[in-house]
Amino acid sequence: MARKPARMYTRIRGQAYTRKEYMGGVPAPRISQFNQGDPKANFPVSLNLVVKEACQIRHTALEAARISANRALSKRAGANGFFMKVRVYPHNVLRENKLATGAGADRVSDGMRAAFGKAVGTAARVDRNQAVITVRVNRQHLDAAKEALNRAAVKLPSPCYITVEGATA
Repeated sequence: MARKPARMYTRIRGQAYTRKEYMGGVPAPRISQFNQGDPKANFPVSLNLVVKEACQIRHTALEAARISANRALSKRAGANGFFMKVRVYPHNVLRENKLATGAGADRVSDGMRAAFGKAVGTAARVDRNQAVITVRVNRQHLDAAKEALNRAAVKLPSPCYITVEGATA
């Protein structure tokens, strides 16, 4: 069965559903690393990717944004020329009431009876003007970091903007 489009889970509706110990079979988040680059280096410029609207960001979208930003930064700034941190964690469990379609589906499916749904993934709930990804770089790699965060913003369900701190001089 095909995965449902992410737009079904973008809006925040209802209470957060996060207690994994009470439900069986919650898929693990796809995000493999939250910190990348050189965490010990002293980078003077800090950039934040900030969402404009409150929304839910699926774990697959966060991983796609992380990969695209990391690839762009690694190519232009080098493996140790930056530090990137994903600042949200997908706690909220997403459920789906899977319905059978096609021939014979009426004998297999229960329809809307007991439609609580099974866990299909996780999402991070973010508020307006919340930073999702932070990148620290040297001044000469400022343009590379902006380009990397723009590439990551395309993968997220909300419009985003970039804030820059410490770039004067």
